[in-house]
Amino acid sequence: MGAPIRSRLFDYFEPEDAHPDSAALSEPGTEPRRSRLLDCVEAAPSLRPEAEHRPGPKPGVPAYHTPVFVPAHPRSVVTTGVTGRLARVPFIVYELFEHPASGTVAFAFTSLEKLVEALGDSQPWAAASIGPLAEGMRQQGVTVLLDPRVAQGQRNWQPEDLAAYAQEVR
Repeated sequence: MGAPIRSRLFDYFEPEDAHPDSAALSEPGTEPRRSRLLDCVEAAPSLRPEAEHRPGPKPGVPAYHTPVFVPAHPRSVVTTGVTGRLARVPFIVYELFEHPASGTVAFAFTSLEKLVEALGDSQPWAAASIGPLAEGMRQQGVTVLLDPRVAQGQRNWQPEDLAAYAQEVR
């Protein structure tokens, strides 16, 4: 089967008697030496210094990684895998809607309760971060509406649709 995997951490381990601070560690009341990894992290230049000067979100705009609930459902395609056998590849499809003023839009809700209130309890959904969702949708020419008002009775998914979909993907 081959040699067992050995942690590379041991390649950097120094026995206490080989380190100049090792005598101080044996004295009572002294603190253990500081990790060298922390020294390297603090000495390294910031990878994104411009991020420190970037303003925060504008009032009323959610922070980039704010979690949202998005109408979505799983899909899959059947394809030939690397072994030559058929394989099912799953992915998530965000549902898009037509809006009279904005054209094609994606809905995002700040709570699951708001999604269920707007679209019903049969609506499949996925959780996402508002920033990456908005960026991905913008690349497709789609606007994200946060907590939209939906006309009463506008249910995309009925319980029987959900049951039929569950049978389809089994």
